[in-house]
Amino acid sequence: MRLLAVDFGGVRIGLAVGSLEGGFPRPLPTLQASGTLAKDAAAIAAAARRESAELIVLGVPLNEDGETKMSRICRKLGEKIVELGLPVEFVDEALTSYESEALMKEAGLKGSQIRKKVDGEAAVRILERWRATRG
Repeated sequence: MRLLAVDFGGVRIGLAVGSLEGGFPRPLPTLQASGTLAKDAAAIAAAARRESAELIVLGVPLNEDGETKMSRICRKLGEKIVELGLPVEFVDEALTSYESEALMKEAGLKGSQIRKKVDGEAAVRILERWRATRG
């Protein structure tokens, strides 16, 4: 089964595609957030259909107290995607951007390169976390 992972942000939306069966997920080009959840959901659904993804894995930022304002926004985005006919599952995405930045710095990428790639790489981490929770 093909999966599309989403790292949602108010400015950029990171995407990665992968498979339930394993292998390495790959980042996709970042989407620019539109400022409305309905438009962002439509753009994510279009990306999922282009990639033949059957499930959207949406990162939700949680903290030690649980839900945050952004996690509630992400859940609403998930509802909008479901309304468009695609199933959505959620996974905690805390620190995925930080982890991605650290890995890219370690690999020798420059700051400008990291900024361009961090959202897609965070989506890769989201997909890997989701797969890890599946057993």
